[in-house]
Amino acid sequence: MKKKAYNHRSAEYKREDAYLRAQKRIKEIKGFYRHALCYVLINLFIFIIIAVNAEGYIWHFGTLSTPLFWGIGLGFHALRVFGKNAFFSKKWETRKINEFLDRENKRWE
Repeated sequence: MKKKAYNHRSAEYKREDAYLRAQKRIKEIKGFYRHALCYVLINLFIFIIIAVNAEGYIWHFGTLSTPLFWGIGLGFHALRVFGKNAFFSKKWETRKINEFLDRENKRWE
């Protein structure tokens, strides 16, 4: 009887642990999207201010340094949140392999 109670508690703890991990993951993803939104809005504001107030040539390294370096930081944030395989995942790899195989099959038909 005690073994059954233990398994029930164990399953309950696993569900709670999974819920807490899912909550943490959602918080990380929302944090990334907030970061990306701030990046877009603030850099858009900076470019508008520079374009309105600048005289002559405005596109130099100083103008582009904020979006460049912040964009690099945003890229690292994306890698941390979504992982290094976010863009080239196994699913993407399988899809590309099938695409190339289909092309080869059509070539030889």
